Parts: sequence; C-alpha cells; structure tokens
Amino acid sequence: QVQLVESGGGSVQAGGSLRLSCSATGRIGTYNVWRWYRQAPGKQRELAASISQDDRRNYAEYAKGRFTISRDDAKKMGYLEMNSLKPEDTGVYYCSVRGIEYVYWGQGTQVTVSS
Repeated sequence: QVQLVESGGGSVQAGGSLRLSCSATGRIGTYNVWRWYRQAPGKQRELAASISQDDRRNYAEYAKGRFTISRDDAKKMGYLEMNSLKPEDTGVYYCSVRGIEYVYWGQGTQVTVSS
C-alpha cells in the first residue's frame, strides 16, 4: 500500500518562501508523474506543477518563475520550492503520483501567506 505524506507547509509573509516535501512509502516505482495541486478556500483544486519520469516539468501560469518542482526517485520524494509567495497562494497543497494503472494522493499541507 502506497501512502503519500506532505510536509513543509506553514505560515509566511508575502515575499517569503516555503519548500514542500512529499514522501512516498511503499512500492511506487519510477515510471510516473508527480504533481502538486493547491486548493484555495472556497475554490476548486488546481494543478500547480508536474514533473515526469524523464524530468519534463510543467507549471501553471501563476507558478511560473516562482515555483520549482523536483523529484528524487531514490528517496521516493517529491518537492515544491515556492518563492515570492503571495497571499493568493494560500491554500492546501496536495501531492499526487500517477502511474499507468494507479494514482495516489496525499492528505495535503496548509500554506498560509499573509500580507
């Protein structure tokens, strides 16, 4: 059974930085895509960034230039480095790993950015 656990969320002031981590336990493999989503209060969950098994990265427009996604398959870890944070970045951030026949989700970590 695979579990994803996010960490690294917290409260920061606008302009600050956070590094989110996603730790996978169990047999997850490497042929998959890691994604980070966020869900702002009262809004739908939206994709922030993704990284494929061959390191192709894609970012939402709001994340470009500020967020950096990475993965470490040896450690079964995913990361989201967030810089120049804005109050509108506030929300719960979720990690997801999707393979050919599976998709796993973490429970989320709260990020709060104050002005």
